[in-house]
Amino acid sequence: MTQEYPRISQGRSIKAGFKRKCPSCEQGRIFAGYLKLAEKCSHCDAPIGEIRADDFPPYLTIIIVGHIILPALLFVEVTYHPSTLFQMILWPTVAMAMSLSLLPVLKGAVVGFMWSMGMKGTEQH
Repeated sequence: MTQEYPRISQGRSIKAGFKRKCPSCEQGRIFAGYLKLAEKCSHCDAPIGEIRADDFPPYLTIIIVGHIILPALLFVEVTYHPSTLFQMILWPTVAMAMSLSLLPVLKGAVVGFMWSMGMKGTEQH
């Protein structure tokens, strides 16, 4: 017999995921590490670990970082004409920092979305 856990609205689930909180109770932590989901919520025991977000969070991260870095790079190049060495150091560093900070937040949001829809990531069509 499976236990039912509360499902809050889709928007609240995604917002809780952005905060890396449980999309069911909005209080417990859903990550056991940097990107590893905990088996269950630390507050309400919802089985968060069953959700497989797979490749969608990295795709979102790449799209967001790319759409921020490229216009910034072009603006800086056209406006200030910095040296090539400066740019070769600056832009990969900024892109890596943005990627590493956005990835867990976006994974939390995707997990929140999947939780609100009752998905586990194992659905076959």
